[in-house]
Amino acid sequence: MNTMNAARWTATDEVEVARVPRPAVPEGWALVKIAYNGICGTDLSIFHGKHPRAEHGLIPGHEMSGWIEEPGESGLAVGSLVVVEPLISCGECLSCRGGNAHVCSRLGLYGIDAPGAMADLVALPPHVLHAVPDSVDPRTAALAEPLAVAVHAVARSGMEAGDTVAVFGAGPIGVLVALVARHEGAAQVVITEPSPWRRAVAGSLGLTVVPEGSTMTSVVADLTGGEGADTTFDSAAHPSVAAEVTAATRVLGRIVVVGVYKQPTPIDLQAICFKEQSMVGVRVYTTADMTRAIELMASGALGLEHFPTKAFSLEDSAAAFEAATTGQDCLKVLVTPLAGMADDAGEVAP
Repeated sequence: MNTMNAARWTATDEVEVARVPRPAVPEGWALVKIAYNGICGTDLSIFHGKHPRAEHGLIPGHEMSGWIEEPGESGLAVGSLVVVEPLISCGECLSCRGGNAHVCSRLGLYGIDAPGAMADLVALPPHVLHAVPDSVDPRTAALAEPLAVAVHAVARSGMEAGDTVAVFGAGPIGVLVALVARHEGAAQVVITEPSPWRRAVAGSLGLTVVPEGSTMTSVVADLTGGEGADTTFDSAAHPSVAAEVTAATRVLGRIVVVGVYKQPTPIDLQAICFKEQSMVGVRVYTTADMTRAIELMASGALGLEHFPTKAFSLEDSAAAFEAATTGQDCLKVLVTPLAGMADDAGEVAP
């Protein structure tokens, strides 16, 4: 068959599922049969017509798991479960030449600059494929890409064992950052989130949750004798968070901006000077971070089986985007093109 099913972004807040040509597979590339694809904030930006590079007709999706259909020069066997490092780097700029292709000056992404994973099949170059152990469920494997972001954020932070860690935002990335930080030796991880449902999820995962009516600053002050968090992660990218991160963080503490702000936002630079705090940004992840994310999934160390996801069929892609927009009853919305792998309406899987 020369065609396949795919979801295409056709207009602001609209996707349609249609028959499209099967991917052309360049020489040496692999063809991957998609199992699951996660919807993230970048995809929502596309869906709502706010992504500057997105063009109508694109097939979105970059948080993918699947099986090798045609191996090309990947060295992987047909049927091997893989996840994908979906970054497209130029290989020529200063960052690429310096071994930092993840911050390429012309960084692209499958699902924006090339066809993505909301389809039956996707063609990919071998170097972006990562084999996943058979012990990892394909549904869990779809979390590899956002987990790599969390791994990278914790690595960038300079967090040390025994730290008190503050995480603003209990969305998918915030929760994953908190779980990775705890696994890497944080003595206590405190998370704050306006959504009551997300607060409950964070609490069920064993994280210390800032109660309604309180603030991160006051909670970490109580836990640290008034000093503040050693390491603070902003996974919310909200102006109210930018206004608080310096106060919540101790003298000589570290602040990591993980969420991507959409516009310049005020921050207390005087506090950063007076407290000699360090602030670093996070864009995506390195190949090593992706490898580490797969290791963590395979080990079961993070308890990702309790991470709430909801899977929609490819035919229900429009509903999937709506569910991801509201974010009320799952941390990660998944889309699957395969029969029998989506959840029943209203069901949320751990």
